[in-house]
Amino acid sequence: MKKLFLIALLSFAIWGITGCTPKDDNVLAVEQLTHRLIPGYADRFVFEVAPEKDKDYYSLESKDGKIYISGNNANSMAAGLNYYLKYYCLTTVSWYADIPVEMPDALPEVKEPVTIEAKVDNRFFLNYCTYGYSMPFWQWQDWERLIDWMALNGVNMPLAITGQEAVWYKVWEKEGLTDKEIRSYFTGPTYLPWHRMANIDGWNGPLPMEWLESQAELQKKILARERELNMTPVLPAFAGHVPAALKRIHPDANIQYLGKWAGFDDKYRCHFLNPEEPLFAKIQKSFLEEQEKMFGTDHIYGVDPFNEVDPPSWEPEYLAQVSSDMYKTLVAADPEAVWLQMTWMFYHDRDLWTAPRIKALLTGVPQDKMMLLDYHCENVELWQTTGKFHGQPYIWCYLGNFGGNTTLTGNVKESVKRLDNALQNGGDNLRGIGSTLEGLDVHQFPYECIFEKAWTIDRDERSWVDCLADRHVGAVSAPVREAWHILYDDIFVQVPRTLGILPGYRPQMGNNHDRRTSNEYDNATLFRVWELLLEEPSCHRDAYNIDLITVGRQVMGNYFLEVKHDFDSLYRQRNIPELQSKAAEMKEILSDLETLTAFHMHASLDKWIEDARSLGATDEQKDYYEKNARNLITTWGGSLNDYASRAWAGLLENYYSRRWDIYFDAVIGAAKRGIDLDTDALNEAMAAFEQEWVESTTPIQIERDGTLLDISRRLLEKYEEKIK
Repeated sequence: MKKLFLIALLSFAIWGITGCTPKDDNVLAVEQLTHRLIPGYADRFVFEVAPEKDKDYYSLESKDGKIYISGNNANSMAAGLNYYLKYYCLTTVSWYADIPVEMPDALPEVKEPVTIEAKVDNRFFLNYCTYGYSMPFWQWQDWERLIDWMALNGVNMPLAITGQEAVWYKVWEKEGLTDKEIRSYFTGPTYLPWHRMANIDGWNGPLPMEWLESQAELQKKILARERELNMTPVLPAFAGHVPAALKRIHPDANIQYLGKWAGFDDKYRCHFLNPEEPLFAKIQKSFLEEQEKMFGTDHIYGVDPFNEVDPPSWEPEYLAQVSSDMYKTLVAADPEAVWLQMTWMFYHDRDLWTAPRIKALLTGVPQDKMMLLDYHCENVELWQTTGKFHGQPYIWCYLGNFGGNTTLTGNVKESVKRLDNALQNGGDNLRGIGSTLEGLDVHQFPYECIFEKAWTIDRDERSWVDCLADRHVGAVSAPVREAWHILYDDIFVQVPRTLGILPGYRPQMGNNHDRRTSNEYDNATLFRVWELLLEEPSCHRDAYNIDLITVGRQVMGNYFLEVKHDFDSLYRQRNIPELQSKAAEMKEILSDLETLTAFHMHASLDKWIEDARSLGATDEQKDYYEKNARNLITTWGGSLNDYASRAWAGLLENYYSRRWDIYFDAVIGAAKRGIDLDTDALNEAMAAFEQEWVESTTPIQIERDGTLLDISRRLLEKYEEKIK
């Protein structure tokens, strides 16, 4: 009590000296965000809390040489700051901590006051998979920037699942499981998303105790900052997934296998505790109590049973009972609980999730106590085929990326049209807009575009694309504008799927992974984009550099596919000299891809490996984290080899190129001997190499010579005659 009195007295004294009241928490939060992002300009901004309205909103104006931004909370004011940065300063804020915000010398004036309102209350972001494909080795500085990026883009409902294994450890320990049983139940760190979704157990485990402890501390920082910026983090709840060892403690409990997943052996299958069991409610209560002690609660929980696995029964009556029982355990532990459910499984297993089964699962929960994520609306809008989710609230989501694949994909223009239609015709239970991307190492613009549609900015399409191009170079550039109109109208037209360039997939004779590598545009059209970008005389902005790399990489990757078709045809003709010539050309393309991608840290393997190793305190731990890092982006596990393919410097030189060498040697050798290619022996040789590489800890060395502009211009000239 004495301590509290002294703090109050000190606060009063400070108020008396300064003659001003303490700052509003919302103002303080957005001021601190501004200092983090643009410290040299922060004192030129004034933030003010505006009166509450039915909707979030922000306003901008210039007064007395400063930029005034007001809004109903910190999140709205952050969105207002981003509007100013994008449309006045012509800059893009990266979601990566190591990319500074590039600003003009002087802050432009807001000549006419601007007021923007939110169209929807909820703006959701992230995907379970993002925590594996992009963020498993992130530390606080990485999260700090992403949270700032989310606030700038108006996100107020982020998925927040870091550190939950520390909570589960306490729960399972209380149930009587041993340390070995618990940590062996968890997967390795890069695979935790699929463990959390009840797809696999134990793969690349046991999980180190140091990981559990460090991630719990990280989650506390993440949640504190998200709440500070008026976000409502979505924490997990119990969805029935239990360790197999729980059967030892509770031999009579109704614990069953879930279905097999992605070709993994039975020993990695997950177990499901039926919600009608009294033990289910006990575990739910225990988990939510422990989680609240550690992380607090915002009363909205991600609960995702049966994602990509078969439930114990497909009978609608069973599914309705399961969701009803599960919800009852949730509100028994937290009377304010709302269940957030992704609907990916309804699309993924669409032949099994029939209309009666979907209706049974959704209507087993009281109206407005479940919120659905319509997960992949750029492809299939489930709200249109499920009676608008039978009245349950839902969020329209753009996915846009699978596996962290590094390729130009995403039907952005079509998605905008679909979203506009949903906002008009999606019903009163459409409660938000979101993005559920699997990986971050891609263009930001589709996600920023979708989140901008959550506000009444409503620029016409041509003007919006012009502004996007301008902020990638920091000025008005006619050729870059033209390049971006081609990208928007003609290149970003494909529905996103598992998609990459052929160099990143295991070579096979006559199989060029057409579904994964085919494009719905002419490569000459993309080459024209590359030309236009390089007409900009001298730009070093990060967003522009990413444009150069991603476009050039895609152009050369598309051309590699053409040469591979020629190579396979020449094998059938047994034309040895031409086979050798085509193999040499493909090796050269791989080398050029390595050279180009080396010029960005987030297109390079060495950063991924360094981030992984940095989490280990001992050589043994460092090697363990590195194996997880290597494994995920190559062999993955089960039947998912190359699912997370990404064309990164280091990976191209040290992994993909060497795998292609095995293919070239085998094919040319068979042609020379006049025999059929032994595909079984070839696959065995490549699999042996792949596993050896995953187990390796040989340091990755990446050469970076010259400048990105010079390299890009040289490569453009080299490939001009081949492609145009």
